[in-house]
Amino acid sequence: MAGSDVQALVVENEQQGMFQVARAAFTSADVFEAEYEELFNKCWLYVGHESEVSKNGDYVRRTIARRNLIFNRDSDGRLNAFFNTCPHRGAEVCREQKGNAKHFQCFYHGWIFANNGSLKSQPGADRYSVHFKEQQRGNLVAVPRFANYRGLCFVNFSQTTVSIEEYLGNAREYLDLVLDQAESGLVAVNGMQEYSLRANWKLLVENSIDGYHAATTHSTYLDYLANIHGKGMNKVGLEGVGTKLDNGHAVIEYSAPWGRPIANWVPAWGEQGKVEVDAIRARLEELHGKEKADRIALKNRNLLIFPNLVINDIMALTFRTFFPTAPNSLHVTGWAMAPQTESEWARKYRLDNFLEFLGPGGFATPDDVEALESCQSGYQNGMEQHVQWNDMSKGMGMEAGYSDEIQMRSFWSEWGRRIQPAIDRKGARK
Repeated sequence: MAGSDVQALVVENEQQGMFQVARAAFTSADVFEAEYEELFNKCWLYVGHESEVSKNGDYVRRTIARRNLIFNRDSDGRLNAFFNTCPHRGAEVCREQKGNAKHFQCFYHGWIFANNGSLKSQPGADRYSVHFKEQQRGNLVAVPRFANYRGLCFVNFSQTTVSIEEYLGNAREYLDLVLDQAESGLVAVNGMQEYSLRANWKLLVENSIDGYHAATTHSTYLDYLANIHGKGMNKVGLEGVGTKLDNGHAVIEYSAPWGRPIANWVPAWGEQGKVEVDAIRARLEELHGKEKADRIALKNRNLLIFPNLVINDIMALTFRTFFPTAPNSLHVTGWAMAPQTESEWARKYRLDNFLEFLGPGGFATPDDVEALESCQSGYQNGMEQHVQWNDMSKGMGMEAGYSDEIQMRSFWSEWGRRIQPAIDRKGARK
């Protein structure tokens, strides 16, 4: 940002029906650094699902907000997140991406740590103070805060933060609708989808909870469904509502023409599929009652947990996080999720649905990458006075609808509340 750094990045005027976001929010190096200081260093961030470390000793490595972490389950069954750095000289103590281990050994000087983080042994231990171990200076360092919400594990790098339950607020209603699909709990299906794109991370936030781009950006997929299913296609449109939630979270909940293994049958799945889906639906009704079971089965949800966890509960179930690597680039990680004990039939169609739409070569992901990179390219015009703002005002002052932008405004209002003071302070110091 040039000499006018201290400017409003988010402008809201209810009376005029105006909500604008400065395009500098997508291009500024000052904003990028402020986001790490005020968002990624202070918000609860998704680190993984407990099923990824289901056995005692299991571990995975994760890069979260530019930190190298070990997410593991120790020999006593406790879940942990440690900084993957030796307290001695700083080398990584875990160099494999995943595995199972009772201990970690730093290859540099040979220090050995139990999988609960405690220092077990070190060469030349007799040359250290007798108080060294009891002072715990040689233990792996755990992240300041760790929380597990029904199998979803989060970290927070700030000690002074609210509990995960308070942070999630009324987003828990929608999160629970996802989690209640699986009586036996969810699992992350083996493997991850990872990719990078040349766009600002907030463009993917917007895209993930944007209901009305599908009709144009993903028209090929909707045409494909009509051709494949023909007369058997569900006669429902993309209809629903966007909702502003607490703390910057947001959701769109809607009907759609595709089938859902939980638990919306389409004729293309055949009679075996109908038997399977009917049984799932009956069990949902038994557990949750008909009204909630219908909502779980028939409604799709795109849920944002601020700032960067997106849960796509659509034709398949996908968890996705993304972190910026620069103002104009980000790295995405996605997991296909499924009920732990679902049948082989349901798992096959679930993964087919996932790969068909959200997979790296699916109908949605390449379309979205092209659209977001096109936006980022367009922001090169941001220095021109008349093209400095994005408009997010659709639906302001009206009853919320599926194709409105209230859910994006939920994110941007919280983003502005956290980021604007940091930008103002930086500008004041210049």
